[in-house]
Formats: sequence, structure tokens, C-alpha cells
Amino acid sequence: MPLSEHEQRLLDQLEQQLHDTDPKFAHALGTDQVRRLSARHIALGVLISVLGIVVLILGVATQQILLGVLGFVMMGAGVFVATMRRGTAKTPASEDGAKVSGPKSGFMTNLEERWEQRHRGE
Repeated sequence: MPLSEHEQRLLDQLEQQLHDTDPKFAHALGTDQVRRLSARHIALGVLISVLGIVVLILGVATQQILLGVLGFVMMGAGVFVATMRRGTAKTPASEDGAKVSGPKSGFMTNLEERWEQRHRGE
């Protein structure tokens, strides 16, 4: 559910206050869109990891090194997939093919406003 205009302004103000009071901590948190774990990635990663364990055990039971290595690699791939985070959404294209800009973070909006003010000589 998207934030209302008022909530977005409050969030932008809080973000700016954080940057003013503790810029090192604010930089550590990052200014990009928050990327979250995906339930789909977790489920797929767990499935791949479990299959990797089965292949590893099968490789050990049949004493086939390559099968064991394949199982180990599958387990690693499963962990990688499970910990992947959702990427930022791609910018949708309008009907004429031009890119439509999505919502920007408050930090970028503030930077753009400052740039425009300097450009106008304010």
C-alpha cells in the first residue's frame, strides 16, 4: 500500500533529520529504495538446498565424487537464491516508448530541488 502524501512528507523530513544529525549512520543505512527478502526466493532456495543435500548424500552413498560435488554446489546455489533480495522495479515505459519515472526517495528529491535553486540563482 503506497504512502499518502502527508506520510511521504513526514518520512522525507525524518530522513533529512537523520542525515543532518548523523550522516555516517544515514550513509550506512543507504538512501536507495529498501530491498526486501522475497518469499518466492526463500522457498525456491530452500527447495534447491534440500535437493542439493539429497544429491550430496546420494553421491556419498554411491561413492561418486562428482555427484557429491554437484550436491554441494546445489546447496550453495540454494542458499544464494534464498538470500537474494528483490531488485528495484524497472522503470515502466509509456505508450510512446518514453520512460516514466517512478517515485523518488526524499534524499534525491531534495538534491534536485537544491540543484534547481542554485541553477536559478536563489
